[in-house]
Amino acid sequence: MSLSRRELIKKEIFDIAEYVPGKSIEEIASAYGLNPESIIKLGSNENPLGPSPKAVQALVDAAPGANIYPSADARELREALSKYTGFPVSNIVASGPGMDGLLDGLCRIIIEKGDEVIVPTPTFSYYELPARACGGKPVFIRRNPGFSVDPEKVLEAVSSRTKIIFLCSPNNPSGNLLPEADLRKIVENTHALVFVDEAYVEFADRNLAGLVREYDNLVVGRTFSKAFGLAGLRLGYGIMPEWLAKEYSRAATPFSVSLPALRAGLAALSDTDHLNKSINLAREGREYLKEKIPFTVYPSRANFVLVDVAPLKAKKVTESLLKKGIIVRSCDSFREAGDSLIRVTVGTPEQNEKVVRAFETVKNEV
Repeated sequence: MSLSRRELIKKEIFDIAEYVPGKSIEEIASAYGLNPESIIKLGSNENPLGPSPKAVQALVDAAPGANIYPSADARELREALSKYTGFPVSNIVASGPGMDGLLDGLCRIIIEKGDEVIVPTPTFSYYELPARACGGKPVFIRRNPGFSVDPEKVLEAVSSRTKIIFLCSPNNPSGNLLPEADLRKIVENTHALVFVDEAYVEFADRNLAGLVREYDNLVVGRTFSKAFGLAGLRLGYGIMPEWLAKEYSRAATPFSVSLPALRAGLAALSDTDHLNKSINLAREGREYLKEKIPFTVYPSRANFVLVDVAPLKAKKVTESLLKKGIIVRSCDSFREAGDSLIRVTVGTPEQNEKVVRAFETVKNEV
């Protein structure tokens, strides 16, 4: 007897909740009859300045070589990242698509059916997807008020089946940093691999990557999607102990970083002026939004702020902003985030002013 189409799929796949991305300009223009040029997209934490002009030129220059495979392990990019991070090439792996590819790769080599991963919520929702796809079970730990992680709660959740603990600093969607002491406590008291997502670390005033030199069960993931403005190229990398980098590379998909992405990444790393301009724009803008938005705004060390519109509902406020041509992110799709939180990407000064006026209008309408 032949299998049904559905029976061909692993049972674990049906437990995966569909990933919810931010809405696109095209979607909103069509839904509300708006001119696409009038819409500002501040729902996906993209760089409002776009990529470095050097990266754009690198893409153009790479186009004629699209018929040629890139290096299998993105060696050129890893060498540039070695200079950028201060880590040896042997501690760095490059990944596509983005940091998500790094998460996929790690779960593929670590997670077996019945294994567990720990995820403090609310946080980036993708962590549980590759774990579930590999037969793993997410164990969710609620963050404290203010979104800090309680190391004791994390360690209490560790079992003999725990393989990975996912942490995010600055955390998405709250923007707060994980204290070094808390990370040390977790890493030193578990057999599991601890993964720290530093997608937004360029916008912060400190990072945790240096601890990889001290611990052989710590991995730091990063991306070119945010501060470097290359979200559309899906380029990420990991900083990890050499023993793990070797095993990761053994099972990694070869040529996962395309030639255009590799060349653009190299160019973006070389343009420190554009990077610094992007960082300063985000740092100044998040302080402006925190001061001016007429609702509770949490402190942030990322390129976004988290707004609590209670007693209003996030969906209703988000809908009101969409009608005005402003795309922000309702956080109701984030596990344990409640129904009153909205994440707002820092835009240009002009965009930030428009967002503040829109929130003021919503506030006055209540």
